[in-house]
Amino acid sequence: MSVHQQLHTALLELEATLKAANLWRVPTPEASAFDSQQPFCVDTMSLIQWLRFVFIARLNALADAGAAMPATCDVAPAVGVYLKQENIRASDHVLVLKAVERIDQLVTDN
Repeated sequence: MSVHQQLHTALLELEATLKAANLWRVPTPEASAFDSQQPFCVDTMSLIQWLRFVFIARLNALADAGAAMPATCDVAPAVGVYLKQENIRASDHVLVLKAVERIDQLVTDN
């Protein structure tokens, strides 16, 4: 399986994990929210919105195009902090974090 196929699979797993944790259904951000210059668009959307509408979408587009991976990906620490602050159920916290860590590793290692 190519790295791009592995990335697609990992992104589908993250989506399924977010759905199982009832974190997938979030409002679509306004178009202007995507113009943010802040990391994770922190000033214009929640981290879960960013995961769904920016992170997953952009990595899917990258995989579809067979494009080169970014040099590094280190999103999991921010996701861990966010899930803790939002008091997400511990089991969901662990599963979402593991799914993001897998993507971080796939991107960084390739």
